[in-house]
Amino acid sequence: MKFIMSLIAVAALSSVASAFAQDESPSPSPEEKASATVEDKPAATATPEQTKAQKKEETTATKSESPAAVKKETATATKSASPAAATASRKGMSTEAALRDMENKWEEAIAKHDTATVESMMSEDFIGVNSKNKVGGRRFVVSEVKSDKDTFASAKNEKLEVRMFGKDVAVVVGTSHEKGTGKDGKAFDRTYRYTDTWMNRGGKWQCVASQVALVSGK
Repeated sequence: MKFIMSLIAVAALSSVASAFAQDESPSPSPEEKASATVEDKPAATATPEQTKAQKKEETTATKSESPAAVKKETATATKSASPAAATASRKGMSTEAALRDMENKWEEAIAKHDTATVESMMSEDFIGVNSKNKVGGRRFVVSEVKSDKDTFASAKNEKLEVRMFGKDVAVVVGTSHEKGTGKDGKAFDRTYRYTDTWMNRGGKWQCVASQVALVSGK
């Protein structure tokens, strides 16, 4: 009898424990139910018009970011910002042509004793060697032009050759032929050969170095 009663007690305790465990199990929260509902909902299908518009936007973005497009934009910006290009465009001529024009105006200014034009051609740190092997700066050259007593009948450049070294440095090699009358009343006929080095600084070409040699005449 005791054995049967023990079995009944064990069975009763098992039923109580099972019921207690079911009561302790948490029920899903409203947020979890909503999340499950949203995840189970199928995604909306794009219309053909929306798909076509999306592809067009992706193609446009890819094209604008391509290396070729970036390179072209960079080259255009660089060209427009170049001081050498700005100088040529203002005068409506190439850099080489502009330098030849400046050399010609320099020679004309020497014949007219135009010290202002000669001075404007040279940089403040100019250094040069004249036909008498004297070394001097811009003031030295200007004083020579100012003190010159010769009367020029003609003065012109010949055989000008321009060599570019990058965008902002150029070397001009040429000859100048001068005729006229000296302060002693005697006629002169001289030919000089010179080498001028030019630099573009802030959009303005200036001669920074020069060397002159007397080829013929006195």
